[in-house]
Amino acid sequence: MRILATLAATGAAIATLISPAHAAPAADPGTSHTIPVRPLLDSLPVKDENRDGYQRSEFKHWVDADKDGCNTRAEVLLEEAVEAPKVTGRCTLTGGIWYSPYDDTYTQGARGSDIDHRVPLAEAHDSGAGDWTAAEREAYANDLGDPRSLIAVTAKSNRSKADQDPATWMPPSKANRCEYFTYWVVVKGRWRMAIDPAEQTALQALADECPNEPVTYETAR
Repeated sequence: MRILATLAATGAAIATLISPAHAAPAADPGTSHTIPVRPLLDSLPVKDENRDGYQRSEFKHWVDADKDGCNTRAEVLLEEAVEAPKVTGRCTLTGGIWYSPYDDTYTQGARGSDIDHRVPLAEAHDSGAGDWTAAEREAYANDLGDPRSLIAVTAKSNRSKADQDPATWMPPSKANRCEYFTYWVVVKGRWRMAIDPAEQTALQALADECPNEPVTYETAR
């Protein structure tokens, strides 16, 4: 099951509180940070994107990292189910209900939902993952270490989004946009990814509209 402790971790013993005046959080993997979302956004490096060499197959997914019979897709569905599905055999899911915050829609049955990479794989490649190791790309594509990385949504909204960033796509449900903005910035910070200038402009506009709430996350690489 996905690790939820990152949402609740507080205090100096388990998190590093960073003020807006400080530089980007330390990058040691596993280090916990607590920082308001606006200074976290400001800490992200700004670089032009580079799509050269991108192949989706370089981000191996969905894997069964803990060998419990349920792959990453199933783990997300089990974690996020509003009404739990029946689990049979080697993690075959039957029934169940899920809520898609992108478009404020409920879906029935596991096949009705896609698992969205909050920051799409192609976007991750463009933002630095093209230089990562194969193991790092696989870890990113199956990131169960932070519940903001992967989300079950309707197939329609996921495919509408495709590989776009917030400069060209935002959730149809306006009620979800501040959460989407916040979680996008967290995932970029967690994986030490860059943002491009148009993305930066869009995110800064959202930052002006959304709460500058503290977020806690662990550096993944």
